[in-house]
Amino acid sequence: MTDRPDSTDAANSMWGGRFAAGPDAIMEAINASIGFDRRLYAQDIAGSRAHAAMLAAQGIISDNDAGAIREGLLTVLSEIEGGDFPFKTALEDIHMNVEARLKEIIGEPAGRLHTGRSRNDQVATDFRLWVRDQCDAAISGLRALIGSAMGQAEAGADWVMPGFTHLQTAQPVTWGHHMMAYVEMFGRDLSRFQDARARMNESPLGAAALAGTGYPIDRHATAQALGFDRPMANSLDAVSDRDFALEFLSAASICAVHLSRLAEELVIWSSAQFRFVSMSDKWSTGSSIMPQKRNPDAAELIRAKIGRILGANVALFTVMKGLPLAYSKDMQEDKEQVFDAADHLMLALAAMSGMLSDLTANTANLEAAAATGFSTATDLADWLVRELGLPFRDAHHVTGSLVAMAEGKGIDLPDLTLADMQSVHGDITQDVFGVLGVHNSVASRQSYGGTAPDQVRAQIARWKEKLA
Repeated sequence: MTDRPDSTDAANSMWGGRFAAGPDAIMEAINASIGFDRRLYAQDIAGSRAHAAMLAAQGIISDNDAGAIREGLLTVLSEIEGGDFPFKTALEDIHMNVEARLKEIIGEPAGRLHTGRSRNDQVATDFRLWVRDQCDAAISGLRALIGSAMGQAEAGADWVMPGFTHLQTAQPVTWGHHMMAYVEMFGRDLSRFQDARARMNESPLGAAALAGTGYPIDRHATAQALGFDRPMANSLDAVSDRDFALEFLSAASICAVHLSRLAEELVIWSSAQFRFVSMSDKWSTGSSIMPQKRNPDAAELIRAKIGRILGANVALFTVMKGLPLAYSKDMQEDKEQVFDAADHLMLALAAMSGMLSDLTANTANLEAAAATGFSTATDLADWLVRELGLPFRDAHHVTGSLVAMAEGKGIDLPDLTLADMQSVHGDITQDVFGVLGVHNSVASRQSYGGTAPDQVRAQIARWKEKLA
């Protein structure tokens, strides 16, 4: 291995001798991004390999130089992946670190790599490739999570539980129906990441600093080599745009909200007051002084992730909102936010998928809770409309009177006698008791998307086909 030049000298030479002395420590600290953008190394090297191959194909550099660049970049990649690469803060970022090391390895041909491009389009390409990879990871994670939720739904398509509004018992629903509600939410998240990926799949490479280049480059070739659908159509937009990162963070924020809502329900349901579910030991912790405790820490941490993910979203929107075209150094602040949000979203998706797979529903407690709180009052009102021909508002009033009577007696609606009911409305018959059970209630909800077990199973089948 050749001796490596002093990092300050290397930095000055990369700038073409414009500055007589290196930046002081404070400027170096505020200006350098290598501490975090080293994560883009694979994308940076892939972009450089595609660019060098295109330059040779266009006759802009020789095949020999392109071959040296290709092999040198593979050596750099091997060093980074092996943990042997000396990242240097004085070289500012991943692009200059890679190019400086490439020069040490292959010499003069390394200087030809940057022909027809700028760090502006280089970083835009690297970052876009990285975010595209994160969309793919989110899509994969969501498919796994949807599968876990569907497994719960299929197992409990006819388990009865209380449905809530305002966290008050409203009407009986099925466990499967509740789980499928999250399948729909996460399904929309899946489509958002798919849409975002499709929109961002255009290549900035070759836009150069902002105006394009006079070299006869082939941007379609580099776009194809990197898996993009096409090159971006405007060079100013190509280096200025961070819509793809904003869209990723927006989709991640909505997804994190859905994860947080489900996590909140798991926290509530696993409490001693509810006992709806039992959490696996894999996803729970104990207390240092209270031996009876089983804390749903994983769910609570997932619930908290929305704070940092939404914070990243707001931060990048704030960075971008006032920037004139084209590139400004402010845009260096785009990556740390996205890196952090992506890391925590992927972790939350994996943890929630694991929790749902291991979750045990306490069906007896669910059914007992479903039968409390006058949960079949709406079924009674509907029976009065359907069987006695009452206007719904009148039926609502009669039902409210019967609920008040039952509440006064300290019993639930099915426990009222026929005489009790006829004291409020004389035409009520014994048949009314057929609609007051929770199983009868859920079975009657046959409208499309309703909670009836056969409707739930139909939605599960639809999703299985959709995911296949």
